[in-house]
Amino acid sequence: MIELPNKATLVSIVSPFSSGSTLVCCALPALLVALGAGAALSSLVSIFPQLIWLSLHKVPLFIVVAVVLALSGYLQWRARLEPCPTDVTLARACGNARKISLVVYVVSVLIFVVGGFFAFIAPLIL
Repeated sequence: MIELPNKATLVSIVSPFSSGSTLVCCALPALLVALGAGAALSSLVSIFPQLIWLSLHKVPLFIVVAVVLALSGYLQWRARLEPCPTDVTLARACGNARKISLVVYVVSVLIFVVGGFFAFIAPLIL
């Protein structure tokens, strides 16, 4: 029988993918243009026209990603005090899973910040 993931697991799985969409939306096109690869960007947009839709709707995209990351951060914070099993092997696995989950969350937040910089701050500077 297949067990469905709980809400905390689901949010932890969704957060890196949602923050990655901010990179695809805003940071990748800015990087390609900054490197002088406008032709590569136009080829990429012709293959994946959804990139234009993401760029046009970047504010709602960032709001949704911020909510997902905030929820994931809250669940991370709340789970920090939950006990691990008393079995040594399971306790070690529990501790490792918490560390990995925290690293994934921090990387997701960093990706979100980089995407936000390229979406909202870099256009004002240039």
